[in-house]
Amino acid sequence: MSSARAERLVNLVLCLLSTRQFLTAERIRATVPGYADATSDEAFFRMFERDKTELRELGVPLETGRTSAFDTVEGYRIARGDYELGEIDLDAEEAAAVALAGSLWDSPELSGAAHGALRKLRAAGVEVDESRGSVQPRVRAAEPVFGALLAAVQAGQVVTFDHRRGGPTGEIARRTVEPWGVVSWRGRWYLVGHDRDRADVRSFRLSRILEPIKTVGDPGEVTVPPDTNLMESIRRTVDTGPVVGVARVWVAEGHAHGLRRLGTVLGPRELGGRAGDELEIELRSERTVARWLAGAGPDVVVLDPPGLAAHVRRLWEGALAAHAGERVR
Repeated sequence: MSSARAERLVNLVLCLLSTRQFLTAERIRATVPGYADATSDEAFFRMFERDKTELRELGVPLETGRTSAFDTVEGYRIARGDYELGEIDLDAEEAAAVALAGSLWDSPELSGAAHGALRKLRAAGVEVDESRGSVQPRVRAAEPVFGALLAAVQAGQVVTFDHRRGGPTGEIARRTVEPWGVVSWRGRWYLVGHDRDRADVRSFRLSRILEPIKTVGDPGEVTVPPDTNLMESIRRTVDTGPVVGVARVWVAEGHAHGLRRLGTVLGPRELGGRAGDELEIELRSERTVARWLAGAGPDVVVLDPPGLAAHVRRLWEGALAAHAGERVR
């Protein structure tokens, strides 16, 4: 952005913040320095439209309206209460987490919003360190329907689409859904919402939803029920295997947050001088749960059942042998 345009945008924001009335485009042209350089009416309106778009993309709440019923032309203003950012106090770890979250998304639909949030924090005087070191996480959203479904969730608008059950040759059925959220579960993206045709809460894998996504009704018609847990909804509808047992594990305080979401915290417990919590996790597949637990290393201890603890130890032994260039028999 050129320095002249940046200065003009700052002047425009200051002008619209300093008034309670809606200012017409012509009034803005005569008041805000920089617009006098427009050589014609057409050039001014093109310049003004670009500036409005730029402000909205930066998150500036630009309002449109009329001051009184006698006004024949709409004007513009910025409500100070909507524009001003409340006090933000982040410690070093919280600021680092924000920076990591901002670098997480690898899709156009979310990367722009994340970077915009970082700009607003810096404008509020919050130091956000974007140095990521050797860890560069990415959450990919390559499904073509991702953007349309996310937009419907944000707008609170019902959608209808064709959904393929099972594999590539599965049956295709039309679904009408009140979308509550788009979330990632075990490397796959799902839409969670109320299926109107089946009168029940359902989850749909995005890779099985076919284009186009059509909206139904007006925005704002969808209301997410209070206390809705999207992850639990996916877990209940996707993990259809039978429960074969229950595992009790100890998790160190501040670690293994993924396991905490999968299980139920029974209460705090100290183990080996370390603070932590005791969790209960449903066993649908001992092999799968063992991989989850082994990945947490010394921050997790299997309390019960003994077979699961032995499975985790074998995985650790295999990893140790692989790094040592040996082979476990």
